[in-house]
Amino acid sequence: MTYRPTLATASDTATLTLGVEEEYLLLDPDTGESLPVADRVLAALSGSARDQSRQEFRHSMVEMVTPVTADLAELRAHLVALRRSVGDAAEAAGARLVAVGATPVHEPHRTVPDKPRYHAMSRRFGPVAHDPAVCGCHVHVGMADRELAIQVCNHLRPWLPVVQAITANSPLHDGRDTGHASWRSMQLERWPSIGPTPHFESVADYDATVAELINAGIMLDAAMVYWYARPSAAYPTVEVRVGDVCPAVDDAVLVAGLVRALVATLADDARAGVPARRIRDCLVSAAHWRAAHDGLEGDLIDLRAGIARPAWDMVGELVDTVTPALARHGDLDYVRDQLLRLRRDGNGATRQRRVMARTGDDVRAVLDHLATETRAG
Repeated sequence: MTYRPTLATASDTATLTLGVEEEYLLLDPDTGESLPVADRVLAALSGSARDQSRQEFRHSMVEMVTPVTADLAELRAHLVALRRSVGDAAEAAGARLVAVGATPVHEPHRTVPDKPRYHAMSRRFGPVAHDPAVCGCHVHVGMADRELAIQVCNHLRPWLPVVQAITANSPLHDGRDTGHASWRSMQLERWPSIGPTPHFESVADYDATVAELINAGIMLDAAMVYWYARPSAAYPTVEVRVGDVCPAVDDAVLVAGLVRALVATLADDARAGVPARRIRDCLVSAAHWRAAHDGLEGDLIDLRAGIARPAWDMVGELVDTVTPALARHGDLDYVRDQLLRLRRDGNGATRQRRVMARTGDDVRAVLDHLATETRAG
């Protein structure tokens, strides 16, 4: 859950820096159940891969963190290398690495790693802290001006359900299709400090609200601000953490490119004095539920107009909105090509369901498919 930049970040420059955190599951190759072998996997890593690894909240999870970069091709190369390194370590531990948003079959071992913070979370939140593991993709965009970062988070609110739908990659739970494209999103709703980012007037407003939530016992500390977008508590970035971990590297790089372009576009709007649209929190939550349910196969809620629209229409509007920023960063052709692929093949949830349909609901075939996508370069 922690992002550790290794290069300088940027805020007002033409090119904004990027970093990505990805969480993965370690699954039994035969049963598909989660395997509690994260300690062995992390211990087997060496060099830069070890430096860029993190222990997670489950013994069946690992997190890998890219170095900071300003180039999507370089980001892609980092992700490929990290997935290969941790995938090899997983195989040596008798598991396979799978990039999937939620535990697809079963997690027999739900104790937390032996860290004081994790034990404190377990005591405070009880069974919620012992739900089956979920895995996200967190995109950091360099932004040193914290006041501007707050305003960007306000402006992001109507667009994040679209990002969520693009990344939806967790239709399975307990070996069955949940009917939701992102079951991870449903599980996370049980946590009191996760969800759409509230609208804040300023950094002072943000900090005061976080302090009140800590005093109320909703969060242990400021690091437990798990809203879908936030100024990082420790680093000069805007962090967007709404998405499931993506099955394929190119899915993740596409999302990172879109998020950077969104942040750049909305930062320009905020600097120009364009006010963020005020939207009722209940409507934002409803839009996120619809995104988690439908993914890209149905409708999304256009929070600017208050109506349901085909998901791909909303994706098109997002791209139109950020096209100048994509072009400025040199990402436009790549993003367009990857969206054409996604339109043809579907997001992670759609691809899993196609395997299910083709194989007669064979969950193992789905996990084979996911494991292959995870490590493909």
